[in-house]
Amino acid sequence: MAEDLEIIKGSKEEQYTSLLPQVKGIVEGETDLIANLANVAGALKEQFNWLWVGFYLVKGNELVLGPFQGPVACTRIQKGRGVCGSSWAEAKTLIVPDVEKFPGHIACSSLSRSEIVVPVIRMGEVVAILDADSIDLSAFDETDKIFLEQIIELIRFK
Repeated sequence: MAEDLEIIKGSKEEQYTSLLPQVKGIVEGETDLIANLANVAGALKEQFNWLWVGFYLVKGNELVLGPFQGPVACTRIQKGRGVCGSSWAEAKTLIVPDVEKFPGHIACSSLSRSEIVVPVIRMGEVVAILDADSIDLSAFDETDKIFLEQIIELIRFK
């Protein structure tokens, strides 16, 4: 397991290209889901310095807060509510350039200005979501979507 993370500067694509094999090294061989989610959230927070990044796990009919990095967060989110609940319900990645313009946005932090939510889909079902928030408007784009979807594929969910 790689315990040191090499943080690089450069374009967003260059940063993700450097981070991807490091995340693979972190999660490879580790069977504990919570440990892997915590380290992936930590790696993303360190590399990109987003306001908040973490996971919500599907438990019954709601998302329950999992490992994260950043300010205190909402603990439970109903399916279809806010960006996270909408991503779960639609089973697709949502990029929100301005959270104030998203109908029904749940403001866990007033500092959040933009957001990306990536569903973790296993055997046709959403089992978790990866959520990242930024203090900047329009911080997330198709590059984030492509690489974050690759990163979550590296994590084994049982």
